[in-house]
Amino acid sequence: MGQMKDQIGRNETIDYIRAMLEQLYPMAKTQGCEMLAYLIEMACIEASDMAYVAASAASDATHDKRNSAA
Repeated sequence: MGQMKDQIGRNETIDYIRAMLEQLYPMAKTQGCEMLAYLIEMACIEASDMAYVAASAASDATHDKRNSAA
């Protein structure tokens, strides 16, 4: 149970980071900081990928629990 709570906290943190990056990207782009904007965009994509993988893992774990209970 503690591991699931840790994973939820991690997922929330990743979502928060992604949200902040999405706000930073247009700021960097508007100021002409092309390389910085690019790196922020890449970090945002990485955060989105991490969130997707975490959600998939959580879904698989829930599916496995349902199957083992049957």
